[in-house]
Amino acid sequence: MARTWLVTGSSRGFGRALCEAILDAGDNLLATARDPQQLLGLGDGRPGQLATARLDVTNEEEAHAAVAAAIARFGALDVLVNNAGYGDIGSVEDTPIAAFRQQIATNLFGTIIMTKAVVPHMRERRSGHIVQFSSVGGRLGAPGRAPYSAAKWGVEGFSEVLAQEMKLVGVRVTIIEPGGFRTDFAGSSTRIEAGRAEYDAVVGNAARMQAAYDGRQPGDPRRGAGAILQIVAAETPPLRLPLGSDAVAAIERSDRARLDELERWRALSLSTDFPQGSGG
Repeated sequence: MARTWLVTGSSRGFGRALCEAILDAGDNLLATARDPQQLLGLGDGRPGQLATARLDVTNEEEAHAAVAAAIARFGALDVLVNNAGYGDIGSVEDTPIAAFRQQIATNLFGTIIMTKAVVPHMRERRSGHIVQFSSVGGRLGAPGRAPYSAAKWGVEGFSEVLAQEMKLVGVRVTIIEPGGFRTDFAGSSTRIEAGRAEYDAVVGNAARMQAAYDGRQPGDPRRGAGAILQIVAAETPPLRLPLGSDAVAAIERSDRARLDELERWRALSLSTDFPQGSGG
């Protein structure tokens, strides 16, 4: 039986590849973008059913309208994919507060707004899957990307809580953590500010790596999209799914380092409890 999906950020990059895979699988799709004209040609020659809608994920009215449009067109909504997002490069000192707010509004609050728009429908049906795009930068601090990492760490925490609540009503939640994929995320979608010399070893290096990485990322968006379709079809999907060899390696190194640090400072951490038997 065909599923019905709503994908944010459908016009390009990973979102576009995922939309193509959904339609190729014969499923129903509400594809969304701030400019729906950018979705032209998406459904050409594909067996799935396509509808499109304008959507700025930071706009609550548009979020509720998109969910309502999917339900009105296809009868129900089975999968929400919160894919829309972006991340600029710059130092904490040189990134304006307005830029922090804008990136956090899109990457974190956009995810929260869309999730809250769909939860009542999925709760009433006691069925559904919410797929949250985080990043490797949601598991470890991404150099030069403080606003992006702050937002994606927020997505991770929000989604962990959401998963525990939604499990009670039969709704599944999966956090997707991509590494580098060959989309325009590292190209035209990113504003790069190498910044001042004091931070060159971190921010400047990130800017140089970004430029060199564009077009050479190991991740294939079509294969990544296929992995997401497999997760949605799985009986017991994971809470988290890193995508790409670079993502797996970076997360593995980070998790091991955290465990090592926890062990090194265990005694000091435990020393802050009241002594046993002291009665508080």
